Amino acid sequence: MARKSIWILPLAIAITIVWLSHQPRLPMGLSLPSPWDKLGHFMAFGVLAAALETALRRTRHDFPVYRRHLFVFLVVAIFGATDEWHQRFVPGRACDFFDWVADALGGAVGLVMTSLPFLWSRNLEVFGWWRGVRERPEPSRLLILVADPHWGEELTGLREATNANPGADWLFLGDVFDVWVGIPGMETAAQRAFLWWVQERLAAGRWVGLWMGNREFFLDRLSPKFSLLGEGTGGALPQEGLTWEHGDLVNPRDRFYRIWNLVARSGPLWLLARLLPARIASGLAVWLERTMRTTNRSYKLAFPTAAFRIAAARHEGATFLAGHFHTHEIEENGVALPWAHGGTFMAWRQGRVENLE
Repeated sequence: MARKSIWILPLAIAITIVWLSHQPRLPMGLSLPSPWDKLGHFMAFGVLAAALETALRRTRHDFPVYRRHLFVFLVVAIFGATDEWHQRFVPGRACDFFDWVADALGGAVGLVMTSLPFLWSRNLEVFGWWRGVRERPEPSRLLILVADPHWGEELTGLREATNANPGADWLFLGDVFDVWVGIPGMETAAQRAFLWWVQERLAAGRWVGLWMGNREFFLDRLSPKFSLLGEGTGGALPQEGLTWEHGDLVNPRDRFYRIWNLVARSGPLWLLARLLPARIASGLAVWLERTMRTTNRSYKLAFPTAAFRIAAARHEGATFLAGHFHTHEIEENGVALPWAHGGTFMAWRQGRVENLE
């Protein structure tokens, strides 16, 4: 986690903007005639938004990207509106609505620019988030691993594995359902049944973690229902030497998918889903599921061995897990878990990944 001193930069930028906007003329007698003054507003607030976003992502691990972007945009827009209103009291300055529009647009573009490294970087932990406890109460307990069950109406294999292993903890590595959107009113009966099962496990003193995949969207509001909930890269039980991610971000060459990932989990799409009537929003969820069947397909047909080895090597000294590829592969310290669609679960037992008998 970065030091709190990283907040000095956005604070300094905000103070500079306020000071400049309250001067009758720019330093050294410079002036920017319209529309160049709008460009100045655009650039200044773009830099401010980028600095705020960078500070938040370096100091908050529990802030999903879409909420972080919405928060930063709102702060920048309000700051711009307040600053523009105050200028009406500065001799020689006027309150201009289009200056505020430039402020807001600059903030939006600044946020977009901070997201660009997501398209090619291997170091993506700052783009992820997690909430909860990264430590099991009893690490010696069996940990059942479930990757990509893609459940529809039936939770295939879940009750049977629970009855056979009542004392086990659980870790789900994403794509739990065909599609799961965490918008109120969009949960299915099967998803409600799964959440009820999770509460049963927690009430029994068990640890249950969920790491979101490419078929889960906006589930952060459900974080109180799990021991650990997260998204992106950087999943871990540090004391046990176990790390993981879903696997959809392993291959940095799949830039088309990474663009889709950013758009599908963006603030504007969340706002759209929140504002749409329930029936239309549910239709959107069905469309997302159909889109997910073919998106990233060329990179899932062939297991990306080289990229997987590089991803696993970033976790030297730990066992690295991923799902997503629907195949059981072992590369150095990395293990790709098999497809759990038919109830094929794995287990973490005494520092080893094994089949769940």
